[in-house]
Amino acid sequence: MGTWNSRGLRGSTLEELINRTNEKYREQHLALIQKVPTPITPINIDRESRHITLAYFDQKSTVDYIGVIQGIPVCFDAKESKTLTFSLQNIHEHQVDFMREFERQEGIAFFLISFTGKEIYYYMPFRLFLPFWERTEQGGRKSFRFDELDQTWILPKKSGVLVPYLEMINKDLTER
Repeated sequence: MGTWNSRGLRGSTLEELINRTNEKYREQHLALIQKVPTPITPINIDRESRHITLAYFDQKSTVDYIGVIQGIPVCFDAKESKTLTFSLQNIHEHQVDFMREFERQEGIAFFLISFTGKEIYYYMPFRLFLPFWERTEQGGRKSFRFDELDQTWILPKKSGVLVPYLEMINKDLTER
């Protein structure tokens, strides 16, 4: 009798799971979402393997993903937290500025947060993120706790989709 082997997903990051989800959504013609590459300038390149061994970032990145879902522009950033407290140091001002401008252009901006200890994926609309950001800017806590979050934004488990965020975009649209 065969044994189940979990090695296939060992070491996977949230971004890898989102990339696979995005491929599935694209194949089903539901969405076209791309990972935004972070521009780098190579400093050292190993001549034999032609691999970059040292580089620096050219500019600040904006968000991790950008694209369109059923005609609606979307952008989002993927974040992980091993604890039930999410540090806002993981999010940078230029990202918040970009998401704010994106929403001014009638797009949808959000964060996908993986609370790895609870094995929960959380969809955080940008408008629900802003009060935590503003609290930090006013000298308040530089983090938020899982129990401060609206639990209706937890992504449902869905067979065949690793990080099923499309349903939450629909919820986001209806609650605007």
